[in-house]
Amino acid sequence: MDIGRIGVWQAGFISEPAAATAAAAADMEELGYEALWFPEALIGKECFATAGFLLASTERIRVATGIANVWARDALTTSCGANTLEEAYPGRFVLGLGISHAEQVGPLGFDYARPVSTMRSYVERMRDMSYIGPEPGSPPPLILAALRPRMLELARDISEGAHPYFVPVEHTRRARKILGDGPWLAPEQTVVLETNAAKARSIAREFTPFYLSKANYANNLLWCGYSEEDVAGAGSDRLVDDVVAWGDADAIAARVQAHLDAGADHVGVQVLHDGAGFPVPQLRELAPALLAL
Repeated sequence: MDIGRIGVWQAGFISEPAAATAAAAADMEELGYEALWFPEALIGKECFATAGFLLASTERIRVATGIANVWARDALTTSCGANTLEEAYPGRFVLGLGISHAEQVGPLGFDYARPVSTMRSYVERMRDMSYIGPEPGSPPPLILAALRPRMLELARDISEGAHPYFVPVEHTRRARKILGDGPWLAPEQTVVLETNAAKARSIAREFTPFYLSKANYANNLLWCGYSEEDVAGAGSDRLVDDVVAWGDADAIAARVQAHLDAGADHVGVQVLHDGAGFPVPQLRELAPALLAL
């Protein structure tokens, strides 16, 4: 499957009402974006139902889970769900799987002690499952949420590639080196369409504390060369500027291009803004610069 070079990553697909979600997805497809990415919260909208809704609300655009949480369902259910969507919408569904975070799944009673081994075992069980429904023409592509070397190596070895989140361009360089030439590399890039530095960083810092409070993300940024001071609180200016691209459309396109130059095959662009609902106006303004890449 070719998922193109530029997609839209939006948490709103699991938080906004269905009618608004369908309209926004159709708008993003019409603008020319090539994939829709969305996360999964264990107590929010279920990701396979969401993917099916997005696929039914559009005609051509690919839909990718970024990510489906392995703690939300067993391997059998995930395998059957992915096959169901691939058979119904051939070539349009990408299954992104992730292990989540100890801080989120521990309180729900899950044992997060060995994330890499858990992911390996989960994927192996998926692939051992029988499926008696109508077979899709080809298996749905599988990619893993991967940040640090061991999970990136696992993504390389047992899946089509990796979907890193909340990462600078330096991570893309490192990830491509580990993955090698074949596997997909599809990072998320958060952006703010704002040229005023103070305002842009203020919008970004509404977003960064949650992720910097998670050990997976903080440790990954330390591995990429940032300091403990950089990852503290809402992040240093240096870190905020590297993880959240801001500026005009050309500046944001330049950051996305930097990921592509560093080895990304596809970039999922997540637009932050200071309003409510989906950032369709911002995506419309960004489309000419991004889709020309």
